[in-house]
Amino acid sequence: MNVEYHKFFSPRVGRDMECKIYGHDGKPVIVFPSSGGRFYEYEDFRMVEACASFLERGIVRFYAVDSIDRETWLDAWKSPSDRAQRHNDYDGYIVEEFVPFVRHHSGCGSGFLATGCSMGGYHSANFFFRHPDVFDSVIALSGIYDARFFVGEALDSFEVYANSPVDYLAGMEDNWFLERYRNGRIIICTGQGAWEEDSIRHTRLLEKVLGQKSIPAWVDYWGYDVDHDWPWWRVQMPYFLQELNRQGSI
Repeated sequence: MNVEYHKFFSPRVGRDMECKIYGHDGKPVIVFPSSGGRFYEYEDFRMVEACASFLERGIVRFYAVDSIDRETWLDAWKSPSDRAQRHNDYDGYIVEEFVPFVRHHSGCGSGFLATGCSMGGYHSANFFFRHPDVFDSVIALSGIYDARFFVGEALDSFEVYANSPVDYLAGMEDNWFLERYRNGRIIICTGQGAWEEDSIRHTRLLEKVLGQKSIPAWVDYWGYDVDHDWPWWRVQMPYFLQELNRQGSI
């Protein structure tokens, strides 16, 4: 399997940012790490291994990015607004700097897939819904979709509201966005086992909002033995990739 390491300075974040690329061809998949995780996490926790057949056949190519979560939503010393504004720096890095790199590297202009587990599930859904001109697909596993989880009842800050999918989707009336959501491929999955309580609640909130907006989505609740942990995510990710491949979506 082709594996590459890249590092370049991000003006938006203000430091070097690193990434790893897995595969040689196929639909670009931007992989967001879990809470406070790093770009090498997907490999370390054997997610790359679990999806190797799709990478080796050139069906998808993974672009595993770094996070700055400890400077954004996880930085309890900052105000909610400051946390959200720092997250917007990360948003700018992904969309204005990393996405052009992926376009150049892959030769693919748009139509990327966003994915991640746990907080990476939050990031993948948030980037998909905020930037449907970049992403046409999302596989969010065991995610959080309400920014109150990070900052409490602080949605009077627009920056926080604009990064809380269940809230800005509920208020979304722009047909440009709505039509792109409706034509996208949305997969939201959670287990119902240990440590999945928050994800179950957030998944139900997101499912309700998507239904109210007539946005088709595959919202999948796995069994009561399916825990919030890597062994299950290693089962879920190739399962959903196989389904998308079977449908001709990747």
